[in-house]
Amino acid sequence: MLTTLLQVALGGAIGATARYLTSMGALRLLGAGFPWGTLAVNVIGSFLMGLLVVVLAQRDATRLAPFLLTGILGGFTTFSAFSLDAMALYERGETMLAAFYVGASVILSLSALALAMVVAREVLQ
Repeated sequence: MLTTLLQVALGGAIGATARYLTSMGALRLLGAGFPWGTLAVNVIGSFLMGLLVVVLAQRDATRLAPFLLTGILGGFTTFSAFSLDAMALYERGETMLAAFYVGASVILSLSALALAMVVAREVLQ
């Protein structure tokens, strides 16, 4: 268990650093008018998640999942984990549940963020 936690922690540090560098690179290249860095990280992370899930399963290398999937890609973008969860539901034939998960995740996450901003602004006034 400790080894797995260390793999996730190391991978998370690598992924978070890669996310920061990607975001800064996009900011320099494309400007600050649109969150290009976040979009890039989400798309790249989701692509890599799909690629690695198949490769690790076919190569019987799922022991690397904590480091690569949870650690590096989780640190790079949690959107990749969200994408994988949604696709897993869809591939199991649970299309309505997948749609609910996607909709609920987006609506509830945006609502939670907005509520937290209102609360924080009220408290800090």
